[in-house]
Amino acid sequence: MASSTFFFFYCYFLLVLAAAASPENYLHLRFFQHERTMGTPNATVVLSVNADNSGLATGFGNIVAYDNALRETTDLRAPIIGHSQGLGIGADRSGASGFTVFTMVFTGGKYNGSSLDIQGIFIAQPLLETVSERAIVGGTGRFRGARGYLHSKEILLTPQTLTGQLDAYIKF
Repeated sequence: MASSTFFFFYCYFLLVLAAAASPENYLHLRFFQHERTMGTPNATVVLSVNADNSGLATGFGNIVAYDNALRETTDLRAPIIGHSQGLGIGADRSGASGFTVFTMVFTGGKYNGSSLDIQGIFIAQPLLETVSERAIVGGTGRFRGARGYLHSKEILLTPQTLTGQLDAYIKF
């Protein structure tokens, strides 16, 4: 009898572990990041360190700081629900990718007062439609203790703006 009870609890434990690891337990949120590109009026990205003298955000050793608007749609007239604030570092000598660390700070909408912390590699070439995956390493407010991952891709480029789609998969 004891061995069958043990077996039952062991199987139950394995099922709980499998359910905890399944993608269905992630909260999926989609946001759009609106950047006003470097060198344009009211730019939301600035080159803070120009180590390789290229003037490019992805130059090796270069550092950019950014404070991009977050919205729930691609429409630039939609209400701003927060900002993506952080740093990008040209850490790939080829310039094809860089390391980013940023916080999505929510100042409006359902997640007002909360934040998500993200870090990882951003693939810069080719720019449009390339998906980068980065880690969600924490959060505050409604996202306290969050873990997960973020898929991002740049979907629209104009002479003055760059729009990115951010898909967050969050586990608490």
